[in-house]
Amino acid sequence: MNEAPPRTALRAGLWLLAVSLPLGLTLEALHAWKVPVYLGSALRREMWTLAHAHGNLLGILCLAIAAVGKHLALDGARRRRLERWLAVGAWTMPLGFLLGGVGNREGDPSLGIVLVPIGGVVVFVALMQAALAAGRPPLDSAG
Repeated sequence: MNEAPPRTALRAGLWLLAVSLPLGLTLEALHAWKVPVYLGSALRREMWTLAHAHGNLLGILCLAIAAVGKHLALDGARRRRLERWLAVGAWTMPLGFLLGGVGNREGDPSLGIVLVPIGGVVVFVALMQAALAAGRPPLDSAG
């Protein structure tokens, strides 16, 4: 039975880009139209800009892992798990920045910011798994 390759990282990467790129355009529009809820808080601007930037960069990272995943020394189940961890972390970090800028007081992000380090750790674990798998010989090598 030939199993289909995992596509979680591919879907996560494309969706992150599909959400994060328009978020950046929205932030530019809020700035251009001088919307007080956006311009009135330097912290909110920073949090939402970080959400946009991390969403884009982590989306590209997901696409990179999807592209090189078949070259990692991981069986199907382990690769699916790695891609799932990466997707969860890649969504959690920008979401934490976005929520950190919602309902914040000047100088302090809102409680949503706790998602950022959680997502960061999850992405780190996934990247360590990928790095370790890249250092091993491929599963299908003879020798």
